[in-house]
Amino acid sequence: MLIPKKVKHRKWQKGRSLKRTAETRGTELSFGSYGLQALEPVWITSNQIESARRTLSNFMKREGRIWIRIFPDKPITKKPPEVTMGAGKGAVDHYVCPVKPGRIIFEMDGVSENIAKEAFRLAGHKLPTKTKMIKK
Repeated sequence: MLIPKKVKHRKWQKGRSLKRTAETRGTELSFGSYGLQALEPVWITSNQIESARRTLSNFMKREGRIWIRIFPDKPITKKPPEVTMGAGKGAVDHYVCPVKPGRIIFEMDGVSENIAKEAFRLAGHKLPTKTKMIKK
């Protein structure tokens, strides 16, 4: 799974809502011929990214090339169940990547369009957002 090696601050604040904003960076294909684009604002966890990546590589029979365009660097804290209020912020539980609509999540090259389309369809089922395939 993807996690940062080192972070400046161990625990972050939640931040502003992702609603009603579109992505300005990472909206165009940079590496491959095909891409999987997010259509909704969402937090994608490192588990979900890894699951989608494995689905892509397995369907492609490890041909071609895959690029992951997002990285989960936002720590999410969680307190244990049945713990009373107070006593500070919980420990870091997992990491997420905040994704806005329009962000390219994966890119792919070296396979036919049919294989890319089906691979992205299967990988999209592993992600908590609606997605679409784009091509150059």
